[in-house]
Amino acid sequence: MKVAAFQLAASGETSSARLAAIAAHVADAKQAGATLAVFPELAIPGYGAGEAIKDAAREQGDEHLTVLARLADQSGVAIVAGIALERQGSIVNAAALLRPGEKPVVYAKRQLYGTYEKALFRAGDIPPPVVELGGLKAGLLVCFDVEFPEHVRDLAKRGADIVLVPTALPRSPAARFVARNVIPVRAFENQVFVVYADWCGADARFAYQGLSSIAAPDGSRLAEANESDPAMLVADLDPGAFSASKEQNPYLEVRVV
Repeated sequence: MKVAAFQLAASGETSSARLAAIAAHVADAKQAGATLAVFPELAIPGYGAGEAIKDAAREQGDEHLTVLARLADQSGVAIVAGIALERQGSIVNAAALLRPGEKPVVYAKRQLYGTYEKALFRAGDIPPPVVELGGLKAGLLVCFDVEFPEHVRDLAKRGADIVLVPTALPRSPAARFVARNVIPVRAFENQVFVVYADWCGADARFAYQGLSSIAAPDGSRLAEANESDPAMLVADLDPGAFSASKEQNPYLEVRVV
């Protein structure tokens, strides 16, 4: 399966402008031969939108989800994007997977980061799904979730070949370490692909780390963006190509707990 991960500029655009940009990027992904396009955390309405996130979720969240589902159907490209949604009277920070011809799959972020997120969202309480995607099995996490090894290990134990991670990583030395080191380690220690799509640049509240990447089961980076520029990362995800790595590092098979 060929995947495209998009590192987006965190400019102050409206939700409708962000949707139009996503549509254009999905067309780019299709032209590149990708059957999956992955976008950052809160691609709609933007991670740094503050209290406006709640209004967007209540007034247009499910409408935005419908637009993305229609885009997946029309393009034939599956889409993963961060989106704010209202669920059971609360706002959740979600990753949505839209597959052509299928119902949307939504996962609400469980590990909320810092006072900013905790003031805006209710933490999810349902484990992330593992679903069929392009002949492989894919799991969903959101940003801070992937920094907890148990969450990625849980997905791997349930058969995930790929972990898809929309993220909004604020710039810092620690964040650079996460992007450069933690992400490939999560791939290596679980023998999975990790697709990590971040923002770059800055909005009114945050500057972002960039360094989006697609990490392989042997810990290598199949593609990586820099710290400052928008990018489309494209890679072929073939678990069979990493059978030697799995044989050398059979963590899931030999673990004692």
